[in-house]
Amino acid sequence: MNIKSVNDYFPEMDIIDSDIKERIEKAYDVVKDIEVSEGDVLASLNKKNLSERDFYNLISDKAENHLEEMAELARDARIRYFGNNVCLFSPIYIANYCENSCRYCGFRAKSDIKRAKLNLEEIEEEMKALAETGIEDVLILTGESERFSSVDYIADACRIASKYFKVVGIEVYPANVDSYEKLREAGADFVTVFQESYNKEAFDYYHPAGHKRSFNYRIDTQERALMAGFRGVGFGALFGLSDPIEDAFKLAIHAKEVQRKYPQAEIAISLPRIRPTHGADDSLDFNIVDDKKFFQIMLAIRIFLPFASITLSTRESKDFRDLAVKYAATKISASVDTSIGHRSKRSADEGDEQFEIDDSRSTEQAFEDLKKIGMTPVFTDYINL
Repeated sequence: MNIKSVNDYFPEMDIIDSDIKERIEKAYDVVKDIEVSEGDVLASLNKKNLSERDFYNLISDKAENHLEEMAELARDARIRYFGNNVCLFSPIYIANYCENSCRYCGFRAKSDIKRAKLNLEEIEEEMKALAETGIEDVLILTGESERFSSVDYIADACRIASKYFKVVGIEVYPANVDSYEKLREAGADFVTVFQESYNKEAFDYYHPAGHKRSFNYRIDTQERALMAGFRGVGFGALFGLSDPIEDAFKLAIHAKEVQRKYPQAEIAISLPRIRPTHGADDSLDFNIVDDKKFFQIMLAIRIFLPFASITLSTRESKDFRDLAVKYAATKISASVDTSIGHRSKRSADEGDEQFEIDDSRSTEQAFEDLKKIGMTPVFTDYINL
């Protein structure tokens, strides 16, 4: 690890021996200046296994005229590896205190939102209320503040969650290997961390303060979790912050490289788009990704990474999610509330939401709607012995 790289980390952060970041950048350097032709796209569509260059061809603007062919290939891959199954899960936000200054986020430190942190009794009430909807796969979220949401606090939440759910995921601040070991031992199965933007310049602009400024530490997160023994890891970019083609390419290469290095790991891709939220910097000019381009990216990822789970959140509309699960997405959320303590109504101090959702369906509604479009809703495909 060179001196410049070491200086990109805060003193308390683990620095692991990994060249995955360099591999991502090298792969992008090879393709970023290529002018993709119609012939390039057609050639890639006729291949059984896509190279990195083929994937770039399919996310390029030139491929936008071939969505029908891409949809057919994506659908074939989806059915082959996942059938018609769509896994339902739900997030539980247990705290919204944050020490970062992400310009686009309602939880950011400078936001004037109402802050809250659930105590363990309140967490249990929230978990019970969610479990009563039928959900068996939960995702625990906090703001990124170790001061207010310590590893021990999150571990306690995982232990409570394990009483009610078969699968426990966490989406909290990036942590060191020993902290991930503690969280795994407490019952957590999956770690999800979004890189937000894979473009370093955009990343630095949108994250001006806080530990999130460390681009390298964040991009190493999935590896640290797997080194701690986690079963699976999730990746994501927040589409709208920077060039969607660069973010989509680097996101997929990141997941591919981690899967290559840790073949035992389950790999999941999340594809969120920026949403309105109170507390964000209202002067921002986002690079909005329209439905057509977003769907194209999703199809290309499904073809390129056929084994990977793809998650689509309630940031998207019901109609878009109904379309996406037929061709690419394999996991959607339901009964979603991005605020703190609203499920059980037992919290003494409810906190404001992180962002506005579009699809507000309950678990029961999402379950029935999936059946109506010919999909098979499942609550978990794991057997806990």
